[in-house]
Formats: sequence, C-alpha cells, structure tokens
Amino acid sequence: MILWYNLFMESQMLVVKASGKTEPFAEDKLRRSLERSRASEEVIQRVVNTITQEFKSGSHTKDIYRRAFSLLRKYQPHVAARYSLKRAIMELGPEGHPFENLVGEIFKAQGYTTNVSVVVQGECVSHEVDVVAQKERKCLMVECKFHNQQGTRSDVKVALYVQARFEDIKKRWQKDPSHGREFHEAWLVTNTQLTSDAIQYASCVGMRAVGWNHPAKGNLQNLIEESGLHPFTCLTTLSGSNKRALMDQGVSLCKDVIKDRALLKRIGLNDAKIAKVEQEIEMLCRP
Repeated sequence: MILWYNLFMESQMLVVKASGKTEPFAEDKLRRSLERSRASEEVIQRVVNTITQEFKSGSHTKDIYRRAFSLLRKYQPHVAARYSLKRAIMELGPEGHPFENLVGEIFKAQGYTTNVSVVVQGECVSHEVDVVAQKERKCLMVECKFHNQQGTRSDVKVALYVQARFEDIKKRWQKDPSHGREFHEAWLVTNTQLTSDAIQYASCVGMRAVGWNHPAKGNLQNLIEESGLHPFTCLTTLSGSNKRALMDQGVSLCKDVIKDRALLKRIGLNDAKIAKVEQEIEMLCRP
C-alpha cells in the first residue's frame, strides 16, 4: 500500500500553495474556476492544456494563476476580469474600508438600508460597527474582516472577537432599550477562507459567517456575482496607474466608474479607451 501511494504521488504534479503547503495539482479545480468565470468550453480546454503542458511538479499556484489569467485576457478579457475577482478584492487594500463599502452595497442590493462605520455604545466600551444593515424590523451587526495577502484565513479568534462585541452591545440595549438600537444577528464577512473552527463556533453561537467559498450557497463570490457588484480592480482595460488614480478618487466598484464617465476623463483616458472600459464593465457586471 505504501509503495502504491509513493508511486501515485510521484506520478502527480505537485503544486505549492500560497500558505507554503504542497498538494497534488487538481485539474478539475482549475476547470471549475474557469467555468465559474463563464469561460467558453473551447477556452477552458485551451487553458487547461497549456497549464498541464507548461508547468511541472513544484510550481507555485500563483504562477499557474498568472498564466491562466494571461490566457483568458488574450481570449476573453471580460472572463479574465471575472477570474481575477478574489485578487481584485485584495487590491482594494491595504486598508479595509473599501471592502466594508463593498459589503454594505451587497446588503443594499438585497433590500437592506445600510450604514458603514457606525459607532455603537456597548455595556463596557463603544464599538465601531463596520456595517449596520436593517430591513423591516431586523437589524444586523456586520463585521468585515479584510485580508490583502493570499493564503490568509479568518480563524476562530476573529469569530470570538465579533461575538464578544455583539454581546457587549446587546447587554447595553437590554439594560436601557431607549438608548441605542437592538441588533438581532451578528455577521462575519471575510474576503478569504474561514477555518473549520471559525465556522463551527459561528454555527454554535448563531452567528452568520460568510467567506470566499463558505457557505456553499450565499458565499462572498456568489453574492458579488449575483449582484454584479464587482470591484473596479477586476478590469483588464485599466492599467495599474489608472487603478491607483481611481482609488485616490475614492472609487471601489465598477458601478461607481460607469455612473460617472467624467472620472475616466479626469485620470487621462480618451474616448476610445473609455468606450473599452465601459464595454468591459457591461459584460463583467451583468448579474
């Protein structure tokens, strides 16, 4: 059995993840990511064939991603933009405020009234709640955990921190309902993965935990795709300097760009370039 396993592992292409861990290359995982990005079957096959031919055991996943992205950009630019969604969110950093705005917009698209960065008094101390979302009589306390490095995960300490803040605010309201507001649920939303302990703890205390790929339905990737609220950093028609200039203007989302054409004029784009950017946004952000 051990000999069979060793022979099997030698026949596999091993890849190095952002965390430093090594695992067998999963072609089906690459295919699924390309399918989620809505690449055509022909393009998917081209990308998979190129990756399996060019990369050898010991390759880094970031290099495989870059190669797949460059191929998509060549064949289907708007698909490349969708494929880069996770990294594009990280590029909104290094601070977490643009991510909080993105999360607030996602709740707004679901019919909630939202406020970002709200100071709420607790029993012991005051807290700056990232997003307050209210619909009818239900009020949510949403904490956003932003990471700008690949391989980082939100662990149980983050979930414990969110729950402690929720309980402190809840105690204040129970003591004096006339002062402040009642929060009915605590949510933790992160742009990376959640550890199994974080998921288990959140489930145990009744907290909603949303990560990049958790839960299976209603995860962060699903929510962005379904609402069409893509960060403008996805766009392949903008250069790095263009994106930095838009970030200095306080832009976070593609919809911010499309609703104010003058933004693109102010950063030096001509009409032809602006038309390309608008076309990519239209194709990318279609729910």
